[in-house]
Amino acid sequence: MRITRVALTLFEVAVPAVSYAAGMAARGGRTDLGLLRLVAEGGLEGHGFLGSTLRPASQDAEALMQGLAPLLLGADALGREALHRRLFAACRAFGLRPLGTVDVALWDLLGKRAGLPLWRLLGGCRDAVPAYASGTRHASPEAYAAEAAAAVARGYRAYKLHPPGTPEADIACAEAVRAAVGPGVTLMLDASFAYSVGDAVRVGRALERLGFAWLEDPLPEYDIAGTALLRRKLDIPILATELPLAGLGAFAPWAAEGATDMLRGDAALKGGLTVMLKAAHLAEAFGLSFEVHHGGNALHNLAGLHLAQAIPNARFFEVLLPEDSHGQGVLAPLRIDAAGLLRAPDSPGLGAVLDEALIASGRTVELG
Repeated sequence: MRITRVALTLFEVAVPAVSYAAGMAARGGRTDLGLLRLVAEGGLEGHGFLGSTLRPASQDAEALMQGLAPLLLGADALGREALHRRLFAACRAFGLRPLGTVDVALWDLLGKRAGLPLWRLLGGCRDAVPAYASGTRHASPEAYAAEAAAAVARGYRAYKLHPPGTPEADIACAEAVRAAVGPGVTLMLDASFAYSVGDAVRVGRALERLGFAWLEDPLPEYDIAGTALLRRKLDIPILATELPLAGLGAFAPWAAEGATDMLRGDAALKGGLTVMLKAAHLAEAFGLSFEVHHGGNALHNLAGLHLAQAIPNARFFEVLLPEDSHGQGVLAPLRIDAAGLLRAPDSPGLGAVLDEALIASGRTVELG
C-alpha cells in the first residue's frame, strides 16, 4: 500500500483565553491547525492534525512538508515500523511534532485498511476509560474550587489542578478543591516542573493528607535523580516524563532508576502512537501505569484515547478544559458519558468525522 499523495491544509481556529502553567498561556485570538492527508493507492486516506492552541501548525508545516513528506511519498504505508525509524532520524533537525502528526495519520490509514478501530488494532483491552477534567490556572483557591465543583456537576469523577506554582499557594488551592468536591472525587495536582525537592516534599505531604491520587511533574524534566529521591520520601505516587520532547529511549532511565510511578506521553511530544505504545508496554513491564497526556488537538486526543483503551495500565484519560476549545476540526468532539467515561469510536481507524467545511477554508500544500 504505497503512499501516492501527501497534503497539508492549514486552517484557522479560535484560541481560548486561558492559562495552564507559567510560560504556557493561550491568550485568546486565532491560530492555525493543519490537516495532514496521507493518500494511498486506491484512494484510502489517513489523517492527522498538526499544531495546537499553544503552538500554531505553521511553525512546523515546513519541516513536515520539506523534511518528512519526500520520505513518505512512494513509501509502503504498511511498513510503518521501518518508516518510523527513517522519519525519526530525519526529525533530529527540527523536533518530533511533525512526526507525531505523520505517525497518527499512518495508524489511521492502517486501521482503515484493516477495517478496525485503533483501540482494537492496538490491543483492545477495554471499550471505555475514566476521564478527568484537567483545569486551568486561576488567581485564587476559590476559583479552583469553583472550577472543580463545576466539572463534577458535569459528570467528571476526577479533577486535576494546574496551581499557581508556589508551595503555599498550591497547598491552599488543593485544600479548597478537596473541600469543594468532597472525599469521593479523585484529585491530582500538576506542578509543571515548578518545585525544588524540599518544596515538593512539603506539597506532597499536604496532598497525601488530602487524599490526592498523584503529584505530577514536581521537578525539572531532566532531574531523574531528584525525582527518584522524592519518590523515596513520599507516599503519594509521582507522575513524570511528559517532557522532554523525546522518543522511546528517554523513558528507559526513569523506569530503570525507579524515579516515577507512572510514565507519560502524547503523540506530539514523543513521536506518535508508535512510541506511546512501546512506552506503555515498557511501563507495564516495570509495574508502572502509562497516563496519556492531552494531545493538543482533536485527532491527537482521539489517538490517545484509542491507546488508553488498548492497554491495561492507563488509569485515566485527560480532558483539558475548556473542552470545546480542543475539539476544533472535527464534528463529533469527545464527550464523557453519565458515568464519567470516554469511548473511542468503533469505526475504522481513528473514527474521526472531519469538519470539512472549516478545513476547506484553509490553504493546501502537497506532494504527489
